[in-house]
Amino acid sequence: RRSSDLDSKDGKGVLYFDKDDDKKRKRYEGDFKNDRIEGTGIMYCNNGDRYEGDFKNDEKEGKGIYFWINEGGIYIGDFKKDRREGKGIRYWNDGDRYEGDYKNSKKEGKGIFYYNNGNRYDGDFNNDKKEGTGIFYYNNGDRYEGDFKNDKKEGKGIMYYKDGKIEESNWINDEKEGKGFFKIWWI
Repeated sequence: RRSSDLDSKDGKGVLYFDKDDDKKRKRYEGDFKNDRIEGTGIMYCNNGDRYEGDFKNDEKEGKGIYFWINEGGIYIGDFKKDRREGKGIRYWNDGDRYEGDYKNSKKEGKGIFYYNNGNRYDGDFNNDKKEGTGIFYYNNGDRYEGDFKNDKKEGKGIMYYKDGKIEESNWINDEKEGKGFFKIWWI
């Protein structure tokens, strides 16, 4: 159930939701069309979170910005059926940032994750984790290029050290398997 201060649910208005709303919505301010939330507006959630952007058929759909109040951070990007879907940028309060593909509100596809300590990962994501192939740049100048699984180096990969050494190795659970194979290039 919901209550409204609208006489007609076409145009602009404010809609208040019951406390037991299944989507945890508190109040909506914005456009209505054909008795539905449709157009642009602001949705306030019971926990203090807020969404500003496009709506279609009572759901977040199109471009928008989501603000996490308790958790901290924001997301700017595409939404579909109330979920982060498509391209977007997520900022965390600690300085971390992700730019890339989303599916079902999770990092999925190609993206770049910038860590607040200066490290960076550029590659594939699956179900919110580094998975597939990618490059991990360390803040000390080293880099790893290769396979990832479940957020860890897993499979074939090459470490490029800032001193010029190159090491090919198999990786299991973020650890080198065996001694690896070094290649040293002299210029």
